[in-house]
Amino acid sequence: MNRVEQNLADKLNERKLAGNLRRLSTECAPIDFYSNDYLGLVTTGRLAALMGATPDAAHSTGSTGSRLLSGNSPLAEELEQRIAAFHGAEAALLFNSGYDANVGLLSCISNKHTTIIYDELCHASIIDGIRLSIAPHKFKFRHNNLASLDRKIQANKSNGPLIVVVESVYSMDGDIAPLPEIVQLCGDNEVQLIVDEAHATGVTGDKGEGLVGKSGLQEKVFARVHTFGKALGCHGAAVVGSDLLKQYLINFARPFIYTTALPGHSLHAINCAYQFLSGAGFTNKPLHDLITYFRQKIKEPGSKGWVDSMSPIQALVVADNERCKQLATQLQQAGFQVKPILHPTVPLGMERLRVCLHSFNTREQVDGLFENMHFR
Repeated sequence: MNRVEQNLADKLNERKLAGNLRRLSTECAPIDFYSNDYLGLVTTGRLAALMGATPDAAHSTGSTGSRLLSGNSPLAEELEQRIAAFHGAEAALLFNSGYDANVGLLSCISNKHTTIIYDELCHASIIDGIRLSIAPHKFKFRHNNLASLDRKIQANKSNGPLIVVVESVYSMDGDIAPLPEIVQLCGDNEVQLIVDEAHATGVTGDKGEGLVGKSGLQEKVFARVHTFGKALGCHGAAVVGSDLLKQYLINFARPFIYTTALPGHSLHAINCAYQFLSGAGFTNKPLHDLITYFRQKIKEPGSKGWVDSMSPIQALVVADNERCKQLATQLQQAGFQVKPILHPTVPLGMERLRVCLHSFNTREQVDGLFENMHFR
């Protein structure tokens, strides 16, 4: 057991000895005097009927409470087992969003000796989770820079348990973390690694298992966050890792403990999405073929300013808020929905147009996009 896991186990044992360990349960008496379904819209199926849906567990319009009160269900627990198995992990725990998952995980796993080191381009939810943690030492390293990460690790090895946080695919640049090298560096220095797979879930790997799974590094990563609001077309997220981590989050992750659980129809949608990924006919090859085609287009004369990316996220750095907005408006008027990403969302001088590619986009649409970039 590593130092981070030992900290989790010790805190769980304190709860157990105090007699206040939280556990999920699906057992309930037949007469409801504990849920928040005050008007009975969920329990009676009335709201589902108004929506034209079948009032069953898979289409429930609400969960009536938090997972620790009335909101747990066999459907939720079966889904967590499916997600864990799909991603090659011991356990998974559902959260209501990727933001909740990152904030919940990162805000609670530290003690007063922990050091957290994170990539400077990590998502706001990661930053917020780290800010909320009690870890006394919090440092960022230069984006995807192994030498910078190594310097931070070596300078803080005596500060207690070390945790490194990265994303597998970064949301603004679309570039990919050098994950095998990061894993090796962390392993050599007894550092625990957390990987946010938000933009890799469904996209990276033959079955969309994410970069960790594609790289065969499941056993060497402490925790992963998989979100469902992007490639999977649903809502929610899951933290995957050890059963110890899951039980710890059930007891200490505030965004899990104190929020109404996902409703049945959300769980059903997520389950169907994972069935789709697991199906014999699933392939994300057309998406990757389109990415390759797009990258060929930006090599043509006159195309410059594009960030190097082999993910669906392609970014054209414009470096000016007003010009970026003007270029986006021009493309939108030509029928291409492209959004400007402006400062302060990105650093000053890194304003960009963010192009997201999809399996339903065509090469002809890509050609049209470039043809309308006559401002280049």
